[in-house]
Amino acid sequence: MKPKHIPGVPEQEKGGFHDTESRKICNDTETAIQKFAVLKRRFLSVHQWKKYCGKGFADFRLYDGSGKAVERNPQPGDFIRIDIPGPGNVEAKGFDWVEITEIDDQTLTGTKSESLMITCRPSKIPGINGNGHIAHFYTPEATSTFIISRNGNAIQAGIYGRNESPNFNASFFDIIRNSFIAAGGMIGFSKIQWKKLTDGFLDF
Repeated sequence: MKPKHIPGVPEQEKGGFHDTESRKICNDTETAIQKFAVLKRRFLSVHQWKKYCGKGFADFRLYDGSGKAVERNPQPGDFIRIDIPGPGNVEAKGFDWVEITEIDDQTLTGTKSESLMITCRPSKIPGINGNGHIAHFYTPEATSTFIISRNGNAIQAGIYGRNESPNFNASFFDIIRNSFIAAGGMIGFSKIQWKKLTDGFLDF
């Protein structure tokens, strides 16, 4: 199976990938517009993502570039701290970090279609000086692109992983941990987790 070609999603060059999508058809366009407005609020409330996918899933927290926790809409240059189930990143005190590199908002209510995209890459811990390691189980070449969209009376939530390779530029224990988690992601365990999130976003 090949990765989908989706405008705005980086091309797949090496490592693992996944395309995770959930879709809902509404009775009419007006209902879809209303539901999409709810979906957009959910999508932009990063600190609330966990509640949309139930217990046993990762916890997400939004931070600004200085490493301060914030509860607002995400912006390019912000960071997301991820607390995944199981052993955490030792150097990062149990967490994984990604940086929001791009946000593309094409949500024009009332039009035939609208979409909102957030792209993230593995990163160092924000606000920490020095040459620390990337605090994530994937290398910084990996990307995760989160997209919500509406086309007529259909709404969709999708998460697209590209170029997912284990991060070996880490401490000894983190190399072992990153290898196991990355391997699990590549054989589909992360897709199961992401599917819970996309389904939860669309559970109205």
